[in-house]
Amino acid sequence: MSDMRLIVAGAGGRMGRTLIHAIATIDGAALAGAVDAPGSAVIGRDAGELAGLGRNGVAVAADVEPLLGKADGLLDFTVPAATLALAELTAKHGLVHVIGTTGLSGENDKLIAQAGKRAVVVKSGNFSMGVNVLAALTKRVAKTLGEDFDVEILEMHHNKKVDAPSGTALMFGRAAAEGRGVDLDQRSVRGRDGVTGARSPGDIGFASLRGGSVVGDHSVIFAGTAERIELVHKAEDRMIFARGAVRAALWARGKKPGVYSMAHVLGLGDF
Repeated sequence: MSDMRLIVAGAGGRMGRTLIHAIATIDGAALAGAVDAPGSAVIGRDAGELAGLGRNGVAVAADVEPLLGKADGLLDFTVPAATLALAELTAKHGLVHVIGTTGLSGENDKLIAQAGKRAVVVKSGNFSMGVNVLAALTKRVAKTLGEDFDVEILEMHHNKKVDAPSGTALMFGRAAAEGRGVDLDQRSVRGRDGVTGARSPGDIGFASLRGGSVVGDHSVIFAGTAERIELVHKAEDRMIFARGAVRAALWARGKKPGVYSMAHVLGLGDF
């Protein structure tokens, strides 16, 4: 089979540049295009140079649609508004759409699900293999321990991150809620401050820290009476997310339209 031709959206950002680099190092993948927001300073620049690879002849464009006819998939770590627009375009062309954008709302997810009727969407709050294994463990531990153990999720990221809790923290929260058979939106507690009263049994708490250049640290804490279990993941390089996203795209090639997760890619759906 020929190499999978991939477009990178948000090519000028940190993840965009990392994705371009990852595509160049993974067998079976090829860079078919790179795009960024109109007016971006990187429009017209060589994508390979942006990624520190040297010139590759792929110029960063402002308009993705002319590129879609010669591509098999699109890697999207951008912002919610851009992701929704890209979802409509990938659905129109029947492409694989890998979504790593964080900060998406429930309404956004519904629109992406609609697009998934015509395109193959792989969407995850985190594309690291380790994080996805940890999410599976979180679900299993939450199911086993039940509400006798309080669940608290702590995350820390670099000082440029604009959303909180992180998509990965919410991913762990959803895993814990699913393990317990509850709705995360109904049991989520975030950013405690002041006189909050005692903790309600069954709540799933979140705390967010921001500072320095931290790529991503996450802890899922199960606190019971006289004992505590902590599941921890520390990301040291964005390349782990980029490699996972490219792996997801390769896995999705030829699949039926639908919205998939990294649990499907890694075979963790029944864990």
